[in-house]
Amino acid sequence: MVFGKLRDMMSGKKDGQQKPQAPADEYVELGENMVGGDGKVGVRIETLIDYNDTDRIQQLLREGNVVFLRVRELRSKDMAELKRSVEKLRKTCTAMNGDMVGVDEDFLVVTPQYAQIYRGRTM
Repeated sequence: MVFGKLRDMMSGKKDGQQKPQAPADEYVELGENMVGGDGKVGVRIETLIDYNDTDRIQQLLREGNVVFLRVRELRSKDMAELKRSVEKLRKTCTAMNGDMVGVDEDFLVVTPQYAQIYRGRTM
Protein backbone atom coordinates (compact mmCIF):
# COMPACT_ATOMS: atom_id res chain seq x y z
CA MET A 1 0.00 0.00 0.00
CA VAL A 2 2.72 2.46 0.96
CA PHE A 3 4.85 1.43 -1.99
CA GLY A 4 1.85 1.82 -4.30
CA LYS A 5 1.31 5.38 -3.08
CA LEU A 6 5.01 6.13 -3.48
CA ARG A 7 4.96 4.68 -6.98
CA ASP A 8 1.91 6.80 -7.84
CA MET A 9 3.59 9.93 -6.50
CA MET A 10 6.76 9.30 -8.46
CA SER A 11 4.91 8.50 -11.67
CA GLY A 12 2.91 11.72 -11.48
CA LYS A 13 -0.48 10.14 -10.85
CA LYS A 14 -2.94 12.56 -9.26
CA ASP A 15 -5.86 11.60 -6.99
CA GLY A 16 -8.90 10.64 -8.99
CA GLN A 17 -6.98 9.81 -12.16
CA GLN A 18 -6.73 6.19 -13.16
CA LYS A 19 -3.48 5.07 -14.68
CA PRO A 20 -2.86 1.58 -16.00
CA GLN A 21 -1.17 -0.59 -13.40
CA ALA A 22 2.31 -1.85 -14.25
CA PRO A 23 2.82 -5.60 -14.07
CA ALA A 24 4.29 -6.77 -10.77
CA ASP A 25 7.64 -7.75 -12.34
CA GLU A 26 8.31 -4.21 -13.63
CA TYR A 27 9.92 -1.45 -11.64
CA VAL A 28 9.54 2.30 -11.44
CA GLU A 29 12.56 4.25 -12.64
CA LEU A 30 13.26 7.48 -10.80
CA GLY A 31 14.67 10.36 -12.77
CA GLU A 32 17.39 12.56 -11.31
CA ASN A 33 14.95 15.38 -10.65
CA MET A 34 12.63 13.08 -8.67
CA VAL A 35 15.19 12.18 -6.05
CA GLY A 36 16.20 14.60 -3.30
CA GLY A 37 19.47 16.49 -3.44
CA ASP A 38 22.53 15.35 -1.57
CA GLY A 39 20.52 14.15 1.45
CA LYS A 40 21.89 16.78 3.81
CA VAL A 41 19.74 18.66 6.29
CA GLY A 42 20.42 22.33 6.95
CA VAL A 43 20.72 23.20 10.62
CA ARG A 44 21.04 26.87 11.54
CA ILE A 45 21.82 28.47 14.89
CA GLU A 46 20.29 31.94 14.97
CA THR A 47 19.69 34.68 17.54
CA LEU A 48 16.38 36.47 17.96
CA ILE A 49 17.38 40.03 18.86
CA ASP A 50 14.10 41.79 18.07
CA TYR A 51 10.73 41.14 16.45
CA ASN A 52 12.05 42.05 12.99
CA ASP A 53 14.29 38.95 13.05
CA THR A 54 11.17 36.77 12.98
CA ASP A 55 10.73 37.18 9.21
CA ARG A 56 14.29 35.98 8.60
CA ILE A 57 13.71 32.91 10.80
CA GLN A 58 10.45 32.16 8.97
CA GLN A 59 12.27 32.26 5.64
CA LEU A 60 14.89 29.82 6.92
CA LEU A 61 12.10 27.44 7.93
CA ARG A 62 10.40 27.73 4.55
CA GLU A 63 13.73 26.85 2.92
CA GLY A 64 13.75 23.59 4.93
CA ASN A 65 16.29 24.42 7.64
CA VAL A 66 16.11 23.20 11.23
CA VAL A 67 16.64 26.29 13.39
CA PHE A 68 18.11 26.40 16.89
CA LEU A 69 17.01 29.83 18.03
CA ARG A 70 18.64 31.75 20.89
CA VAL A 71 16.00 33.92 22.57
CA ARG A 72 17.83 35.06 25.72
CA GLU A 73 18.63 38.54 24.42
CA LEU A 74 15.06 39.35 23.39
CA ARG A 75 13.66 37.71 26.54
CA SER A 76 15.75 39.99 28.75
CA LYS A 77 14.96 43.05 26.62
CA ASP A 78 11.20 42.78 25.95
CA MET A 79 9.08 39.78 26.95
CA ALA A 80 6.03 41.04 24.99
CA GLU A 81 8.05 41.15 21.76
CA LEU A 82 9.35 37.66 22.45
CA LYS A 83 5.79 36.38 22.86
CA ARG A 84 4.76 38.02 19.57
CA SER A 85 7.75 36.48 17.79
CA VAL A 86 7.14 33.02 19.21
CA GLU A 87 3.44 33.21 18.30
CA LYS A 88 4.29 34.20 14.72
CA LEU A 89 6.80 31.34 14.43
CA ARG A 90 4.30 28.92 15.96
CA LYS A 91 1.68 29.88 13.37
CA THR A 92 4.21 29.39 10.58
CA CYS A 93 5.17 25.99 12.00
CA THR A 94 1.55 24.93 12.25
CA ALA A 95 0.80 26.06 8.70
CA MET A 96 3.69 24.04 7.28
CA ASN A 97 3.20 21.03 9.61
CA GLY A 98 6.49 21.72 11.34
CA ASP A 99 7.37 21.39 15.00
CA MET A 100 8.59 23.75 17.70
CA VAL A 101 9.80 23.19 21.25
CA GLY A 102 11.42 25.28 23.95
CA VAL A 103 14.73 24.04 25.31
CA ASP A 104 15.59 25.50 28.68
CA GLU A 105 14.63 29.18 28.83
CA ASP A 106 17.12 30.37 26.26
CA PHE A 107 16.49 28.27 23.14
CA LEU A 108 13.72 27.27 20.77
CA VAL A 109 14.10 24.47 18.26
CA VAL A 110 11.96 24.99 15.17
CA THR A 111 11.72 22.35 12.45
CA PRO A 112 10.05 22.10 9.04
CA GLN A 113 7.61 19.38 8.05
CA TYR A 114 10.11 16.56 7.50
CA ALA A 115 11.47 16.67 11.07
CA GLN A 116 9.61 15.87 14.26
CA ILE A 117 10.90 16.61 17.75
CA TYR A 118 10.92 13.74 20.23
CA ARG A 119 9.54 14.87 23.59
CA GLY A 120 10.22 11.76 25.64
CA ARG A 121 6.87 10.09 24.98
CA THR A 122 5.11 8.37 22.11
CA MET A 123 4.36 10.78 19.29
